[in-house]
Amino acid sequence: MRRPTRHHLQHRRSTTRSPSQSLTDTPNHSITKCHCSTKRIPRRIPDKLFNELFAGLTHNRDRALLAFWVSTAARAEELLSVAQQHADPGEQVIGVTRRGSEVFQWLPASPDAFVWLRLYQEELWCKGSPRGRTKPLWCTLRRPWRPFTYPAGRAMLIRTQAMLGSNYSLHDLRHTGAYRMAQDPEMPITDVQSILGHASLSTTQIYTNHQELHQAGDDLQVAC
Repeated sequence: MRRPTRHHLQHRRSTTRSPSQSLTDTPNHSITKCHCSTKRIPRRIPDKLFNELFAGLTHNRDRALLAFWVSTAARAEELLSVAQQHADPGEQVIGVTRRGSEVFQWLPASPDAFVWLRLYQEELWCKGSPRGRTKPLWCTLRRPWRPFTYPAGRAMLIRTQAMLGSNYSLHDLRHTGAYRMAQDPEMPITDVQSILGHASLSTTQIYTNHQELHQAGDDLQVAC
């Protein structure tokens, strides 16, 4: 799988929002909306609540994960299985193996995600955590060093939300990232489809309809 083009990288550098900054909605994408009655409506996390969620994180690892999940819109388990060699801060891309197809794909990510990643790595390397190209990118914060798993990520998100009274899921982060990309008027919907790994364009078009997107807190989701 080829890496994203320079156009993709320039786009992600200029349009991916910093997780620590105030976020505002972007205009709707000028494309025919898809009204798919057979799919449940995806939930997205409102910008203000996302900022509160990010502010509640206590570790740089978790800040890096949240920033990558939203800026790449990768599935949670895809990002958690990345090896250290597949995080490329120079090109600002991260390589994931797509669920189902098992195809390897480079995804553009935000500069902030790589800043948080570097802070997290330096902290753990100083403590003696495993370092190497084939070693897991994400691991526990103390000995014995183990890969950071999906259940652990879900537990981290639940703990962070305890004081917020919210019930976001890891998959809501993918929906949130997909929504932000699809609502960007400068990003072709086919590019969004490629980044999300959707086989059908109609699946991606769900995120172009602002009125049909539910904000987190509703009980409807779609596994895209």
